[in-house]
Amino acid sequence: MGVTTNPPLGVIVVGLGQMGISHALAYHYNPGFQILSLVNRSPAKNLPKELQNYPTQTDFHTALSVNPKVVSINTHTDTHAQYAITAMEAGSHVFVEKPLARNTEEAKRVVETARRTNRKVVIGYILRYHPSWVEFIRQARLLGPPFVMRMNLNQRSTGPSWEIHKRLLRDSKNPIVDCGVHYLDVMLQITDSKPVQVRGMGLALSEEIASDEVNYGHLQIMFEDGSVGWYEAGWGPMVSETACFVKDVMGPKGSVSIVADEMEAGASANVDGHTKTSKLRVSTMDDGRAHDELISMEDEPGHNELCEREQQFLLNCIWEDRDLGQHMEDAIRSLEIALAANRSMREKRAIDFV
Repeated sequence: MGVTTNPPLGVIVVGLGQMGISHALAYHYNPGFQILSLVNRSPAKNLPKELQNYPTQTDFHTALSVNPKVVSINTHTDTHAQYAITAMEAGSHVFVEKPLARNTEEAKRVVETARRTNRKVVIGYILRYHPSWVEFIRQARLLGPPFVMRMNLNQRSTGPSWEIHKRLLRDSKNPIVDCGVHYLDVMLQITDSKPVQVRGMGLALSEEIASDEVNYGHLQIMFEDGSVGWYEAGWGPMVSETACFVKDVMGPKGSVSIVADEMEAGASANVDGHTKTSKLRVSTMDDGRAHDELISMEDEPGHNELCEREQQFLLNCIWEDRDLGQHMEDAIRSLEIALAANRSMREKRAIDFV
């Protein structure tokens, strides 16, 4: 991190699950932040040694009384909008994990509050800070439009990982809402086009989840420029690890794919594997023939380093008073598509966007 003359911003970190701890470590190592407290509804356990000397609390509103400059929200989705609005009304800038809210109405209230209070809101779209994904999107945009975009993230989760996924299903009801917003955001950056129609389908492959939940979901989307895309996600011990990681774009001028290293059994649940790219395979057309090039993505950042970049982005936005209007609107748009796919799944029909 660079040297700065700005005083550190006091931050409270709310939610100490996997992502909350990763972001807390990012604040710990960044001299632009000062952690004021760590907040979790139940007493925090098994904290990394770097975080063990910070004050801990169990009540969000009590923690907010110290007037932090930043509130980092890493809780279950059903509290995201409420906590974000409350924090901004109290004068704090906000980082909030994706998805931004349970529904688009809540998401729009968060954005309206940010504009009214002149507070910054950064949503946890971690792939936006990954240099390999930035390059993947840049290469893809050279190939069309229109585009064919194929993406998935299937995770064979067992033990504690499956318990985490079951808790997430209680919020989102299917994995394409929680994870799909990432990859829909990528599709939207590639096409820069309006969605026209989405179709969703899903299945419950476990008796351990509620009757209104599915642990496998799939969506298909069409865009105004003629582009099409699909995304699938599955969670649970029964999920196949064959073709569990597909990130692929085709256009009239060729294709680009993320080529991941071959995974060992069980590796699909590894959080670092969600963002790791290894190589990009770029195929361009010349005289009707495809010419392939492998672009090495060595020394790419790991999960915690990406969180550090994400929080540095938040810090820069606050210090430089950057306009985050488009950032927030993009978060609403990707959430709207994911929720429409969920609705399509339930109603067994395509959903058109007006």
